[in-house]
Amino acid sequence: MSLRPRSTSPAAADRPTGHLLEPDVDEVAGLPFTPTEAAACIALGVLALLISGLMGLLLAALAEEGRLSASGIGLSAMLEALSTGLVTGAAGILLKPVRLRAIALVATVVLVALDLATLGVSGPGVMAVRALAGLPEGVLLWISIGFISRTATPERWAAVLFTGMGLTQLAVATGLSALVLPRFGANGGYLVVAAAAALALPVALFLPSRLGAVAGADAEGSGAPPLRGWIALAGTLFMAASLTAVAIYVIPLGRQAGLSVAVGRTSVSVALACQMAGGALATAIAGRVRYIHVFWVCAAVFLATWGVYAVHAPAWLFVTMSGLAGLATFVAGPFLVPMTIEADPSRRAAMQSGAVQLLAGAFGPLLAALAVSERNIHGVLILAVVLQAAGLAVATALHRTTAAPEV
Repeated sequence: MSLRPRSTSPAAADRPTGHLLEPDVDEVAGLPFTPTEAAACIALGVLALLISGLMGLLLAALAEEGRLSASGIGLSAMLEALSTGLVTGAAGILLKPVRLRAIALVATVVLVALDLATLGVSGPGVMAVRALAGLPEGVLLWISIGFISRTATPERWAAVLFTGMGLTQLAVATGLSALVLPRFGANGGYLVVAAAAALALPVALFLPSRLGAVAGADAEGSGAPPLRGWIALAGTLFMAASLTAVAIYVIPLGRQAGLSVAVGRTSVSVALACQMAGGALATAIAGRVRYIHVFWVCAAVFLATWGVYAVHAPAWLFVTMSGLAGLATFVAGPFLVPMTIEADPSRRAAMQSGAVQLLAGAFGPLLAALAVSERNIHGVLILAVVLQAAGLAVATALHRTTAAPEV
């Protein structure tokens, strides 16, 4: 991020007078943003994605209370992620990024109401309310992704978002596991989620009123990607879905390995802590390492972790490998964006990368729900290996065909 006095910006005349005192974030295409506006865009994404790191804890708590079945865990996670991803993707294609503050305020109010509505439902009601909650979450994330896709190094800004997610999810998950869930159950957890979502109300006031054009695109970030962009998004879907499929069943996998619920919750918290470190590492290596090398190294970590999950491993090893997988997840995640940009320099596919990762949060748990039973959870591990291999094959093929000299 480079800074310059706003008075030198060609877009300065279009901005409120109060912004003249703040420097610009220059690596953004179109209208430059102040650091405050950039921070608000990232914070909005962090709050919109908070629930993604807590689903394993909250849905497992509902299942322990008899309000959700084992397959219902996967279906509920699938429905919320699906609605979030669909809204984020549709908004990126169809909507112009204007009147962002008003849009964010309305979406936040709706999200808080739906989080509170979760307190009084069970079974199909949980699935319906969480599916509806994905709608405002998708709108909020669309704003954040719109900012990230307009930067010169989107993998760095995506890593900033991932790091913020890791820190926030770690703090909330630790508090839930230690203080809230043991005493107040799942309802206490969703009350915390509602309170966190309400923080987006003041954040929305500091958003830019609109976003400028995407670098390399003719329109203001709207339009569908070309064929290679769609192929890159398919690779994103496969790789991310392999991770979400397993993540939602970490606690049940621990139980099947003979470990306690407390060990499973500790694994989730440790994974979130390591995700924060992974996001910081991704920020440091962004622009210096090729995405394909990152993908292959992280895939080796995932396979080793899933191997440990498949056996009756001791608690320390289960928790340790969960942490390593969490670190690898947030190292690999930001590099999905440069993969789509290499495949589609117009960046229309990059605008959809976040939405597809959210759809992976639906696709993975959906397939996982079909692969598991009340007595055997290990089918999700076989599923994850297949999905990860498919995603790596797509990423490798795209990279080699892009790098190959033309004849």
